[in-house]
Amino acid sequence: MARLLLSISLCLGLVHHVASSGPVDPTKGFASLPLNQSNFHVQRPYDVPEDERYSFRHGVHKLWVYSSDEPHTPTSRTKPRTEIRISGYDYSSGVWQFEGYGYVPRGTSGVCIMQVFGASPHATTAALVVYDGSLSYYTNTVLLENVHDRWFQVNVIHDANASTVKIYIDDQLKMVAPGRGEATHYFKCGVYAQRYSSYYMESRWKGIKVLKMSN
Repeated sequence: MARLLLSISLCLGLVHHVASSGPVDPTKGFASLPLNQSNFHVQRPYDVPEDERYSFRHGVHKLWVYSSDEPHTPTSRTKPRTEIRISGYDYSSGVWQFEGYGYVPRGTSGVCIMQVFGASPHATTAALVVYDGSLSYYTNTVLLENVHDRWFQVNVIHDANASTVKIYIDDQLKMVAPGRGEATHYFKCGVYAQRYSSYYMESRWKGIKVLKMSN
């Protein structure tokens, strides 16, 4: 039992907030991979047309959902979502990065806006959520306060080999955390209702990239 508790405490000790000394380029050493609209699979409430929960205009993806919506499949028991599931770049090894500029309008709360999907036994390796105007890593560490009504840059680096995650906001390192188990992983962004969500949830994304560390 003591050994188990020590293992848990060591794991938790790896999750820490980082006071960045200044802006850096998180994409250094990475290669940007080809990406176009065909790589963006929109998951939305199964009973509504895509254009009633998603739009893409002038380079901006707008995704919205209501807390009263159905899940994305008739058999799912998950909460409502409208998310871009980036396809074509699923991975289980290597060092991968998501980059994008996010925007969350005032009033949106209780929602996940970005995920590194896939873990074991968990569903996700990393999740960025918005509660009461703050962007957090899951619900335990605030990454950015006063997030509403402004564009912010998100870079999430997942080293699947070393099982670590680094989160940068506006080119500043905010979080280093351990992975959450081996799995097939991929990136998602949009809106996925969490506990105590607002009735209407929306996020916008532009400049989305998938990058991989060069060999």
